[in-house]
Amino acid sequence: MSSIRIATRYAKSLIELAASQGKLEAVHNDVLMLKNAVKNRDLELMLKSPVIQNDKKIAALNALFNGKVDSLTMSYLTLLVTKNREAFFPEIAHEFVNQYKLMNKITSVKVITATELSEASMEALRKKLLETGTTFENLDIETKIDPTLIGGFVLEFDNKRYDASLSHKLSELKGQFSKNLYIREI
Repeated sequence: MSSIRIATRYAKSLIELAASQGKLEAVHNDVLMLKNAVKNRDLELMLKSPVIQNDKKIAALNALFNGKVDSLTMSYLTLLVTKNREAFFPEIAHEFVNQYKLMNKITSVKVITATELSEASMEALRKKLLETGTTFENLDIETKIDPTLIGGFVLEFDNKRYDASLSHKLSELKGQFSKNLYIREI
């Protein structure tokens, strides 16, 4: 079975179980914390190691996270290890967050600019996105600064990219000038 299918199934089961028990927000916060924790190379290697026995992995996870995460989340981690699916946790966590956002009608938007945007500009951008009707009413806007854009912005959401940066416009102009249709050859 592919890792995408495994991640989708396990994330769906966790989100449905958490919702049915009224622990969706707590589990969501736990998954976000664990998603960052698994970026630690030692923890990632331990989870993916076929040499380390399951009882040792469960003991390590208990030592690290017991009391810091909800009991449902801890039971879920134990289940993943028991079913030998712990190596897929980063993918499962990613899929869980995607399903959570879909369930709560949240659109993730990434805005890349050359300089930091003011609050007024961010609010105008938020308003414009909502007016288009292509996003949910709840927006999760992530900003990133990339000075190579020179000016303007790049907007990414729902696997779409709108590039209104000055560097992109200059690149287009360069391409048009290189074709230069206005020079007649004699």
